[in-house]
Amino acid sequence: MKVIVDDKIPYIREALASITPQVVYAPGKDFTPALVKDADALIIRTRTRCDRTLLEGSRVRFIATATIGFDHIDTEYCRQAGIVWQNAPGCNASSVAQYVHSSLLLFQQEKAFPLQGKTLGVIGVGNVGKKVAQVGQELGMHVLLNDPPRQEQEGDTSFCPIEQLMETCDVLTFHVPLVRSGRYSTFHLADPAFFAGLKRHPLILNTSRGEVIDTQALLQALHEKRIADAIIDVWENEPDINRELLEKVFIGTPHIAGYSADGKANATRMALDALCRFFHIDASYHITPPQPEHPHILASNETEAYLKMYDPRRDCQALRHHPEQFEKLRGDYPLRREREAYTIQIFQ
Repeated sequence: MKVIVDDKIPYIREALASITPQVVYAPGKDFTPALVKDADALIIRTRTRCDRTLLEGSRVRFIATATIGFDHIDTEYCRQAGIVWQNAPGCNASSVAQYVHSSLLLFQQEKAFPLQGKTLGVIGVGNVGKKVAQVGQELGMHVLLNDPPRQEQEGDTSFCPIEQLMETCDVLTFHVPLVRSGRYSTFHLADPAFFAGLKRHPLILNTSRGEVIDTQALLQALHEKRIADAIIDVWENEPDINRELLEKVFIGTPHIAGYSADGKANATRMALDALCRFFHIDASYHITPPQPEHPHILASNETEAYLKMYDPRRDCQALRHHPEQFEKLRGDYPLRREREAYTIQIFQ
């Protein structure tokens, strides 16, 4: 069995070597028809577009993407070609929640924006959205949930229409998949009409997909002060991002909200588990992220402690200094650890 693997997927080499000796590592953007022609399986990230152009004529039978999203996979072509694919749902949900948590604490601290009692609107309540909703509750915020597909499927009356969120929320955060057409399209979900309909000048966060927000509409909303500010981790036209938007937002980062060591380890483990299931391989491997450099945190309050664990200003400054290095900053990202890796001591 020959496997082609994105060379930026962490913790995979030793584990995969115990499964098959026939492994080729390559940058995700450099996967070509010639490279994958004689491969049985691919293990990829979002930078590899798996469609007819790449796969036709190859012997690829299985694709695992070490990501939650799978809009980079042409699922219809794979179905027609008999290629099975698997994503890693929920792998980095806690990592994105950590990013949102630290970003909100930072906004509260720097902008005199007390979170207690504010209303948080979560748009998209899958694995990530549910974790973010918990963060809002822990911060003492009122939380409103919007997820029309889930509401229809489950008949759950706890969900709210997006119009209600637009009217009542002080913070709006997007956690939807990118769906370009159909009844539940999310492409440019936040368009000029969306921003025109906002009533409370909310803070906007996007850690889902860049195309969920219309960049020009967001810039206009910032210019007209229709929103308090924005925290943007995902961008239209990555890696060629809009430099003006990068300079205007409160926090702008290179698509790394889900890039904790814990989330990456989860994704790698899920990809390998799926590979083994498909090829009926009985393998034993362990994937454990390294301990943080400073696992014991001493802080005067919880905000300080959480920002010591992860401060998004570092990633924002790196991107603003070198926006042309978007892919490098993402590919060489120094993976952070999540809350469970630390002990925290609060002193008075």
